[in-house]
Amino acid sequence: MFRNSSVLEFLEENKDCSYFENRSSDIRYRYMEHCSVQEQMKMLERGWRRFGNMHFVPECKNCTECKTIRIDIKNFKFSKSQKRILNKNKETQVYIQKPTVTYEHINLFNKYHQHMQYKKDWKENIIDVQEYHNSYVNGAHDFGKEILYFRDKKLVAVALSDILTEGVSAIYCYYDHDYEDLSLGKFSILAQISIAKQANIPYLYLGYWIQDHYSMGYKENYKPFEVLENRAKLTEETIWSYHERR
Repeated sequence: MFRNSSVLEFLEENKDCSYFENRSSDIRYRYMEHCSVQEQMKMLERGWRRFGNMHFVPECKNCTECKTIRIDIKNFKFSKSQKRILNKNKETQVYIQKPTVTYEHINLFNKYHQHMQYKKDWKENIIDVQEYHNSYVNGAHDFGKEILYFRDKKLVAVALSDILTEGVSAIYCYYDHDYEDLSLGKFSILAQISIAKQANIPYLYLGYWIQDHYSMGYKENYKPFEVLENRAKLTEETIWSYHERR
């Protein structure tokens, strides 16, 4: 364990894997009360993710299935199906602001997770205001944002993102399945790609990708993207490679 006045770092070993049954995972955590844009970008490039003040990265001894990926924004071209999704959401209002929490957030978050518990057998995840604040409002500093999506003045989706000069990190997204025809989950990714394009930000980091995985494989649909090939420490250089098209 490492600790200074504002950073607590530790490794949790043999934790139940979130993606594969009968496997364990080893996760390194950094709890950071303060995090600069430069520190966040350095961790993001090396595969770290963030919820609130807690940053984490997998260090599994016997598995490397989780791959950190980032979309090449400059060379990304919207496909015909993606353009249809954008067109369907012409009337969806999009707002970007510092993360907040309201009862609209809580109700939508819990409704989304109840649906996913039934649809994909997710574990129960009912959240209250304090838990939401700890995970999605804290730790935003100068870069954390929420993207709010409204239809007819109703909040229908929320995306949490870190927006930095060299990359956008898609942290989490939840939405109302009553608006299934709008493909809000896909639209949120496309909206963040559009934001990055408009701001000349080179990459959108989608977190961890597991090829052909029932829950994580969808990220392969957003090409071209690069894959982090090494587990670089914060003092080491990263190795990124283009994912070969099938």
